[in-house]
Amino acid sequence: MESNKSTLAAAVIAALELRYPDAVCALHWDEDPWRLLVMGRLSAQCTDARVNIVCETLFARFPTCEAMANAPIEEIEAIVKPCGLYRTKAANLKDSAIMLRDEYGGVLPSDMDELLRFPGVGRKIANLLRGDVFGLPAVVADTHCIRICGRLGFYPETLKDPVKVEHTLAAIIPPEKQSDFCHRIVQFGRDICTARAPQCGACELSGVCAHHNQA
Repeated sequence: MESNKSTLAAAVIAALELRYPDAVCALHWDEDPWRLLVMGRLSAQCTDARVNIVCETLFARFPTCEAMANAPIEEIEAIVKPCGLYRTKAANLKDSAIMLRDEYGGVLPSDMDELLRFPGVGRKIANLLRGDVFGLPAVVADTHCIRICGRLGFYPETLKDPVKVEHTLAAIIPPEKQSDFCHRIVQFGRDICTARAPQCGACELSGVCAHHNQA
């Protein structure tokens, strides 16, 4: 069974690499680890496109963790309000900035347990940071990834637990492919395998897709 899943993974990876030669993070973080931490937190229940727009203003006003650590919370709230849950997110951003400044000297740690200490950071954001910033093996189990990999047949479609999805995929996707795979699957979920109306007729994975072949 494990070898079958690994074979499926290899086929999916190859197809996505052909469709999307460049695996690009949808968040415009400009290679600044602090910015990716901020944007990852703001992206919860918000589109990446909106986060990118909001962060143009946010980073123009507070370009560093030091600046955000010293920022009036009300000002952060006003800027991030379009991202939803703005009071919680603003508090998380300010508290994270203070932690990064005071405990880590402004240098983001790569260790999973250390990243999970930051307010509002769960495994999804931590894996995004580990993969994009540090080049480490990392499966970002976001909604696109969970939906599409369930449809493909890596696990039952009823499985929605991000941690179980992460560990399942980490066992069958080669470590060096994991981060790029997740970026490609997000784009694929927006272009083809959408939540409400997947375009199976335009999908090169329909031949190996459990959902399509059971329909």
